[in-house]
Amino acid sequence: MIETTPPVNETPAASSKPALDIHEILKILPHRYPLLLIDRVLELKRKESIIAIKNVTINEPFFNGHFPGLPIMPGVLIVEAIAQAGGALLLTEVEDRNDKVMVFTGIERAKFRRPVSPGDQLRIEVEVKNWRVIPRMIAAKMHGVAFVAGKRVAEATVSCQLIDSSRGRGDSSDGTAVE
Repeated sequence: MIETTPPVNETPAASSKPALDIHEILKILPHRYPLLLIDRVLELKRKESIIAIKNVTINEPFFNGHFPGLPIMPGVLIVEAIAQAGGALLLTEVEDRNDKVMVFTGIERAKFRRPVSPGDQLRIEVEVKNWRVIPRMIAAKMHGVAFVAGKRVAEATVSCQLIDSSRGRGDSSDGTAVE
């Protein structure tokens, strides 16, 4: 019996492609610059977990004031990145996601262990703890951990709910939405 092993340089095309690139993320999440805080999704397991990347650069607008001479990414934005990764996971399950928005309903056990600075790459790992679907509503609780160079920098448990994007908006007299 002769066994053949493919050469090392031959890999399936799918293995080199991220689960979601930035163009696909933009189709899923409603966030845009300067509040879109994930750049790539490396792995996505439906209704279970997601691993995303945020490349932190000196060009981030928050570094102008946090802090001059010692740029540190605000912890609340790391938690937001965790929530966005979880939101991307949840929104991939929703057919009418263009009419929906994911909102925080809770943040628990947030811990910040190390500063995140320009040049760092956040690896955000989010695991679903609870996923509930009832008529006209989806709610989830997820635990996320952010790493830089393999070291835990932050973590939080976030709860969120999917709502209609028109909720809370009224109509003005000229027919345009009021925000």
